[in-house]
Formats: sequence, structure tokens, C-alpha cells
Amino acid sequence: MTTYTPLPIPEAALKELRVSDDSGRATEPYAAGSASDRIGSVGSPLRCCLRAVEEGERIALVSYAPLRRWAEEKGARPGAYDECGPVFLHADECGGPDAGRTGYPFARPGALRTLRRYDADGHIVGGRCFEIPEDADAGFDAALAEAFAEPDVVLVHVRALEYGCFHFEVRRP
Repeated sequence: MTTYTPLPIPEAALKELRVSDDSGRATEPYAAGSASDRIGSVGSPLRCCLRAVEEGERIALVSYAPLRRWAEEKGARPGAYDECGPVFLHADECGGPDAGRTGYPFARPGALRTLRRYDADGHIVGGRCFEIPEDADAGFDAALAEAFAEPDVVLVHVRALEYGCFHFEVRRP
């Protein structure tokens, strides 16, 4: 059981991203592990259901602007802090995360993450690098508690340090 709730890409955004991404490109689905899978996506994180890509699944790699989407929902103006990056998602509706899922997604011990903190305007107000420890849930709980101890922090984005890819977001409880 985790203290904070890791959130996938919202369903309304997924519906749009399955047509065209946040950089305006048409979505191009393919089968994971097939000849058209030029990047070897099996095992990569799916941001729609917060699990790894499996062989043969119909997926897409799209540009996603998580802060932009959050800001539209909240009426915030992130300005220059808005950014777009690559994420994998199922090419068709998948039902989201498994209701029985426990723990933080993509929490491989030793993996490096950055936790970016944002205020109600969508401006970065801090962050930290984080190496996932053996007890990943306790490590994430502590890092997120540290982030939300700052009263201005309303949102935290967890990203892969190596590629900068968005993994999931956590909102102030």
C-alpha cells in the first residue's frame, strides 16, 4: 500500500492522444515486438495503465505535455515550464490501471528518477533526483512527503532521469 496515489494519463487526454499527440502529429500504432517496433518497446512503461508493455500489444509512442493538460484542467498558466515528451500508451482503450495493483509503478530498485514539484500556477518550485531504493514504496513515500511538506507544492511529476520521460503524477492529497 502506498501513501500517495500515482496517476496515469487521464482518460480524456488518452482519447485525444490516440488520434494525435501534443506536438500535433498523427498517432501511429504498432505491435510491440513486431518488425514495425523500431525501438524495442517491450518492457517500456505504459502511462495509460501504469504497467510494462507486453509482446504483441498494440501501442503507440506519442508526445505528451502533462503540465499543459493539468494546467488546462486547473486554469493555471505554466508558461515556459510547459514541456512535451515521449510516452507509450495503448493504441486502444485499456481500462486504466488494474484495481488490484499495489506499489508505485516502474519502481525498479536502482533506477534514477527526478521528482519535479509544481505550484498552483504550474511553475516549478523545486525538485530532486531520486534513486529508487530496495524498499521502493517506502522510498517514494518519503520523497513525496518531502515534496508535499512544502505548502506551495500541489503537483509532483515523476520522470526518468535518463530520458526525461514522464512516468506518472501525484497530486496533493
